[in-house]
Amino acid sequence: MLYLVPTPLGNLKDITLRALETLKEVDLILCEDTRTSSKLLQHYEISKPLSAYHQHNEHKVYAHLVDHETLPGATAFVPALVNSGIPSNRFVFEGFLPLKKGRQTLLKKLAEEERTIILYESPVRLVKTLEEFIDYFGAERYACVSRELTKIYEEHARGTLTELVAHFKQKSVKGEIVVVISGKE
Repeated sequence: MLYLVPTPLGNLKDITLRALETLKEVDLILCEDTRTSSKLLQHYEISKPLSAYHQHNEHKVYAHLVDHETLPGATAFVPALVNSGIPSNRFVFEGFLPLKKGRQTLLKKLAEEERTIILYESPVRLVKTLEEFIDYFGAERYACVSRELTKIYEEHARGTLTELVAHFKQKSVKGEIVVVISGKE
């Protein structure tokens, strides 16, 4: 049986009891980053073989070939949405935007979206993407950029897209980023 176990975004105490129980019972733990996972396992005194596995490369394969169970747990976009102050009753989650093919088409579609829009973005592309959002959504569209959720340098920057571009141009941006954009009025 394959168990998909979500782990904390930053604060190790954010893991569920069920996740800890599962990690203690399995024979092998596959993870995206062995350095991060080994800290978690050490903290909870779990001694199991650990190996790197990049789910994004093969996630479509296991669902059809292996019995699996997905445990509930931490996800970055929910706390980002709540902290944004933007309406959370209706939203669309798009994950990462395509880098090239289909990007413009999707941005045009999202520009007309009336629900709150949630996206992930890389720190190296953040400013360029925010500038692109100005072109498609308008300079005054309200948004929130959340980064490093539950970690020591957690930040939530809120304002118009123009204000957010100015804010992030002045600093080096690191960490995982969630962008929440208000829907079209």
